[in-house]
Amino acid sequence: MSKTEYPVYSYRWVVLAVFMAVNLTIQILWISYAPVTSRAAQVYSVTDLEIGVLAMSFMLAFIPFSIPASWVIDTSGFRIGVGFGVILMSIGGLLRGFAGTDYAVVLLATIAIAVAQPFLLNAWTKVPANWFAVEERATAVGLVTLANLVGTAIGMVVTPVLSETLDIPTIQLIYGGVTAASAVLFLVFTREKPPTPPSAPDQAVRSLMFDGLKHALRSRMFLLVLLVSFVGLGIFNGINTWIEGIVQGRGFSSTDAGTLGALMLVGGVIGAVVIPSFSDRQRKRKRYLLLGLALTIPGVIGLTFATDFTLLLISAFALGFFLVSTMPIAMQYAAEITYPTPEGTSNGLIQLFGQASVVFVYIMSVLKTPDESFTPSLLLAVGLLVICALVSTRLRDPAA
Repeated sequence: MSKTEYPVYSYRWVVLAVFMAVNLTIQILWISYAPVTSRAAQVYSVTDLEIGVLAMSFMLAFIPFSIPASWVIDTSGFRIGVGFGVILMSIGGLLRGFAGTDYAVVLLATIAIAVAQPFLLNAWTKVPANWFAVEERATAVGLVTLANLVGTAIGMVVTPVLSETLDIPTIQLIYGGVTAASAVLFLVFTREKPPTPPSAPDQAVRSLMFDGLKHALRSRMFLLVLLVSFVGLGIFNGINTWIEGIVQGRGFSSTDAGTLGALMLVGGVIGAVVIPSFSDRQRKRKRYLLLGLALTIPGVIGLTFATDFTLLLISAFALGFFLVSTMPIAMQYAAEITYPTPEGTSNGLIQLFGQASVVFVYIMSVLKTPDESFTPSLLLAVGLLVICALVSTRLRDPAA
């Protein structure tokens, strides 16, 4: 059958836009305490570690709630699954603002937002699968990845600026209001499916969630993708977390480190859009996964050894550009090779492994040398990327 028999609708961009909006705002809620940790600790009369717990709760909640979230998305549809998530995150976001300086209430509200997160993240491939043609889906996932990164960047950059004139509870109330507005847009404008499917009907039929889970875990290629996702996200999160310590031994300031971290995010935003579009156009996943992993290696080496700031900037951008671009491609590839596993299930497993990769952040801290150097852990990252690049040569592109 020709592709013209399965038209796509322009309304798909509306659905994608409101889905991107809620993914953007939940990232703001996640990261918004991190850049003002000391000030927030004073406001709530707690330690810096207790402020850090607010961000860490997202990872901790994701582990037990990822599979249930995928089950809801796959059995009831993303509109119900994500809809539940956006309502919960809106309540939590507003409650954090209204809590004032009561840390206990803020923590409970944050846990509610953290529980909502997998209901959003695990639908990244489900929305494109329902609305987009196959040759557009990695691009659509890339755009959601972009929204995710932009939300993180806004939380990191805007929060310190607002804190110069506003107190922390007021800032959180503003973020809660923006979050609630994005949730309303999602609930009003999203639709589960277009009038006619964007692909052949037999391609739209998926297994039951738990049957699909067993099928996915029996796929050798899917397990390799999980490994690549675990390593890639672990390295990105680890370097982003410890960027100041990585470069300070070479005489660079906290401002320089902040610039490098921001440039990594900018590179990731651009890479998440550009590279998946080429993958979609050519319907090739393996080559672009291999390309992203291989070209990340020079970026990590540059961050490890460069003493010139310009070279550090180039390395940070290249690392973000090539490493982040592998994530939407890996997600779409996983959805294709695990057919008929539901998209929410394969997506949820990758997101789960991505969250668990925070262990690499801890490993980087443990491997620091007595003079506070991160060189051993960065060389470990290079070795892991080489292994993942070799692993990716064993992958096969799905049949057209």
